Amino acid sequence: MPRRVRLQIVVLALAVLSSLNVRQAFAELIFFSGDRSMSVKSHRFEGDQIIVSLRNGGEMTFDRGLVTAIRPDEVPYDEPAAQQTIRAAGERLIDNTVYEPLIKMASAAHNVDARLVKAVIQAESAYQPRARSRKGAIGLMQLMPKTAEQYKAPNPYDPRANIDAGTKYLRVLLDEFDLPRAIAAYNAGEEAVRRFGGVPPFPETQAYVAKVLSLLAPFELK
Repeated sequence: MPRRVRLQIVVLALAVLSSLNVRQAFAELIFFSGDRSMSVKSHRFEGDQIIVSLRNGGEMTFDRGLVTAIRPDEVPYDEPAAQQTIRAAGERLIDNTVYEPLIKMASAAHNVDARLVKAVIQAESAYQPRARSRKGAIGLMQLMPKTAEQYKAPNPYDPRANIDAGTKYLRVLLDEFDLPRAIAAYNAGEEAVRRFGGVPPFPETQAYVAKVLSLLAPFELK
């Protein structure tokens, strides 16, 4: 994978973590189509773009047409997703599990760094092959039924099929996006990443991206 160097991953992880730092503050609420919203420090318009300043540093840019309303955020609150992410920053990548041969096989077959596959599995299911989310995602890499069907995993509870399909899907995402956006697309879908032009402003997705990057931060990916 091009441009996957250790320093870049560390910087990206810190950048996402900083944007999710827990704090109580009065700010602005940006509302997007689809009943999504995010709390920001401030905003400004530049042509067809809206640039929002995140409450704890950094900026994000979106198409102006995606915004449906901007209102004062009058109630201070803690962000649970951020708290979870900051705790996750202390985690280490789990290595040498019983699934190591399957991960190595899928990694070699689809040219995806094995550490990235492990980080996604750890973030998705914590290596629970029978995991099933409330949204219907299944198995180690939490494949949605349509994704499992598309990438030839007829039984997504089968670790071999699940890891192979999930890794193949990661390869497709990495061919289109850089690393943070590929991770975001794995969580929120490609269309959400395309629509927002980057990591979507969904707390769950931002926390997910930060967690995976933090697990990868000590390593230099191939």
